[in-house]
Amino acid sequence: MESRLSNFHIGYTPYSEDFLHSGDRRRFVWYAKNRGINFEIANPENKYDIVYVTHGADITSWSKYNKSKAIVIYELVDSYLALPSFSFTGLFRGVVKYLSGQYKYCIFNHKKSIELMCRRADIVICSTKEQENLISQYCDNVHIILDAKTMYCNYKKVEKSQPISNELNIAWEGMPHNIKSFAVIREALSILSKQYQINLHLITALKYKKYMNRYITKYTVNEVNKHIDINNVNLYQWNELTVSHICSTCDFAIIPINSNDPMDNGKPEDKLLIFWLMGLPTVVSKTPSHLSAMSAAGLSMSCGSTNDWVSAIKNIADNESNRNQAAKKGFIYASHVSSEEKIMSLYDDMFSSAIDMNINKFS
Repeated sequence: MESRLSNFHIGYTPYSEDFLHSGDRRRFVWYAKNRGINFEIANPENKYDIVYVTHGADITSWSKYNKSKAIVIYELVDSYLALPSFSFTGLFRGVVKYLSGQYKYCIFNHKKSIELMCRRADIVICSTKEQENLISQYCDNVHIILDAKTMYCNYKKVEKSQPISNELNIAWEGMPHNIKSFAVIREALSILSKQYQINLHLITALKYKKYMNRYITKYTVNEVNKHIDINNVNLYQWNELTVSHICSTCDFAIIPINSNDPMDNGKPEDKLLIFWLMGLPTVVSKTPSHLSAMSAAGLSMSCGSTNDWVSAIKNIADNESNRNQAAKKGFIYASHVSSEEKIMSLYDDMFSSAIDMNINKFS
């Protein structure tokens, strides 16, 4: 693929100027580095052969990009198209981005701007089958590609967990604003805490910006106090080099998600695969991507009710064989679908399609 792309002028719109944002490190920048592909920061005023537009870009400008200039690849890995057109986010997000200078043009319906970007794109990358179905209404060349997880290959694989007596050490990893999802398992944890001493280990950012990652600093401990009733909660600053060391002290992981929220319910299984790669059995909310991954791995640890959560956690807490079998099956499946070779091949296929489109359109 390096040789096929070497003669192409490629532009890229990053999530962050230093490429340290997870969207850069785990997607195109990771691929380009591994394939030795040269690219430059894209400018809508310039002409390219191929432009890779992330959702962090000014899509109001790129959706107007002249079709005679380049093949446009649009990366849309979140389920914005699943939101109602007249939701608060759908109506005002684009306006706020315009007023803050992130967007050149003001489109009052943010969902509409995403639809326009999908229509302009020659190729769209997404992360779930459900997203693909929605995007296909606007673009007929859609590729599902999950995040690269090679950085987790350096992590220490979690050894067989041996809970101490009735003590459960449970791992969770995510953005601070997603701690609100613990409301889903508040009752289940309350029930379980009558039988076990529950220690939650939350790996996240200790402070964050509440609005658009730019405005009003919030402290994560306040989210914990608001949404979690368990007494023993340990907060850790997220660090790629220490995540597995923290998780290795835990018996299993959890991923609660509010399935009534279209954005949350539409998330891919990336986090589940990461825990599995670290050898952790993981209990999750019943979302489409979780159900699919669990089924493919030969597991059934997706929960849709309080009783489901209590039953699933007790099943692995009280049975060492079940716990180790869940860890083994998860690790085998995640290693297969998230290998470097697998993710690279998906990008290779996508860029081969872009190259063919460029040749057919501009040669």
